[in-house]
Amino acid sequence: MKPVWIIDDDRSIRWVLEKSLTRAGIEFESFASAEDALNALRHDLPQVVVSDIRMPGISGLDFLQTLRQRHPLIPVIIMTAYSDLESAVSAFQGGAFEYLPKPFDINHAVDLIRRALDQSRRKADEVALLDVAADILGQAPAMQDVFRAIGRLAQSHATVLINGESGTGKELVARALHRHSPRSDKPFIAINTAAIPKDLLESELFGHERGAFTGAATTRHGRFEQAEGGTLFLDEIGDMPAELQTRLLRVLSDGHFYRVGGHQPIKANVRIITATHQNLEERVKLGLFREDLFHRLNVIRLRLPPLHERSEDIPLLAKYFLQKSALELAVEQKQFSEATLLHLAAQSFPGNVRQLENLCHWLTVMTPSQLIEIADLPPEWRSTDSVATTSGDWRSELADQIDAALQQGDEGIMNPFMAQFERTMILQALHHSNGRRIEAATLLGIGRNTLTRKIQELGLDEPTA
Repeated sequence: MKPVWIIDDDRSIRWVLEKSLTRAGIEFESFASAEDALNALRHDLPQVVVSDIRMPGISGLDFLQTLRQRHPLIPVIIMTAYSDLESAVSAFQGGAFEYLPKPFDINHAVDLIRRALDQSRRKADEVALLDVAADILGQAPAMQDVFRAIGRLAQSHATVLINGESGTGKELVARALHRHSPRSDKPFIAINTAAIPKDLLESELFGHERGAFTGAATTRHGRFEQAEGGTLFLDEIGDMPAELQTRLLRVLSDGHFYRVGGHQPIKANVRIITATHQNLEERVKLGLFREDLFHRLNVIRLRLPPLHERSEDIPLLAKYFLQKSALELAVEQKQFSEATLLHLAAQSFPGNVRQLENLCHWLTVMTPSQLIEIADLPPEWRSTDSVATTSGDWRSELADQIDAALQQGDEGIMNPFMAQFERTMILQALHHSNGRRIEAATLLGIGRNTLTRKIQELGLDEPTA
């Protein structure tokens, strides 16, 4: 175990703490200034820090701020002879584990250090567990097939097509494929083909020569050149315009491309990974996607299961996202009660992993207590039976409508029903958010660009303007 660091310019304070920690069997290291401790941080880390607040040079609060930026999980106990409200507030706002006014009872101080050591060890164990969870994305059987596929593809350069609903983590899988490939030391470049206007997408992918069009003042390297030697991830490939599909097919066929306005072929040494939430076979039948390009992309296909198919992963992912939000916001990490975790695991999460992450971020900001109970969840997540009851009703009604359409001999019913479903979801979310698209996208668990595209596709621009 790492030592406890004692930082105080008062030699007598250091001596008292050293003797007490020695008797308690706790390893320690002492520093007469925060500068010395900062220098030691370059090559060593403490388990816990006990620091005076006011010292010549760098103050204890300045040291606390620096430590929180570099190593936010190390507990810091702040000591001071100035027992005023301002010092206490400053210490806690800076993220201190506890505030210890001088003179202090040495037994109380040692007990406090023991508590901080316990929290530090517990946090370290949680981080080790959650780091693994973040890397492997889940432990459910449905995800194990994905992990095995990533393992088999570790030394491969094969083109991969990732299928999965919005918010299932398609880019995370693409990054994992790159990270475990022979190209891992080269760039990973990601682009959402649905988020870029059609007239700009060609230049974004392939770059352009100076003077190729109005405003092209300089030569620009596209994503293919930026990803040279590495991996190019094309998200929402199903929405790629037809003319760009032709250009992409040419690159995959002969390994060369031209910048917009260019005449010299450029060799493309990149691995292509694509992703879509759509059924590409269906889009091929409808003439919306080139069949020859589909076969080029569909060399290896990975299907990412929606979150409701791996509900056993929800508690683990929820803990991870709660930790991640706390680190990003530099605040104390909150904890879920067991009842809350069980409650969340029973939810359907139509927005999948992204929706769960957004919920955890909201809870980190909005929950007043450290322990998150069911009552702390947003109103729409609190009911224990409304989700199951409501979902059963609408699914039954939908099944009846589908059955009626099939009985009438209707064909190609998938797209009309999906369009109605998406239209209803988007309109309700926009109504709930009073037309605020960023908030509506968060509620739906999709990106703002995706929401804007769907609004245009479904002809909802007028009602939501």
